[in-house]
Amino acid sequence: MTEPDYLSIIKERGSGALDKKMGIQITEASLTRLVGTMPVEGNTQPMGILHGGANVVLAESLGSIGTQLNAGAGRKIVGIDINATHHKATATGVVTGVATAVSIGKTLCCWDIVITNENGQRTCTARITCMILSERG
Repeated sequence: MTEPDYLSIIKERGSGALDKKMGIQITEASLTRLVGTMPVEGNTQPMGILHGGANVVLAESLGSIGTQLNAGAGRKIVGIDINATHHKATATGVVTGVATAVSIGKTLCCWDIVITNENGQRTCTARITCMILSERG
């Protein structure tokens, strides 16, 4: 049995309004790993560097999309915890987030997300836990 084309599933589902505003693009997707990019331009704080909240949006998007892929199309998911440590400022270019599943369960999924700049330097480390809601009749 071949694995589904998860990028096609994501593209068919469409992205949310915030992902569109932030310029987030998913470039790789599986049940245990997602990769996405986000431009720095348009997502900066007044000092001209990437806003820390933008990193968190990228991390939450990757973890939430990964959880949705695992939960299935008919299930709703919500983020219940997220944290981020910002290591290095970025003022230009594109950042790349790589989300790796820590734990995929029936009701909770946890992801580690590493965000790097165009030079491959780690700029942020985040972790998100998402809950898969039970189906309601």
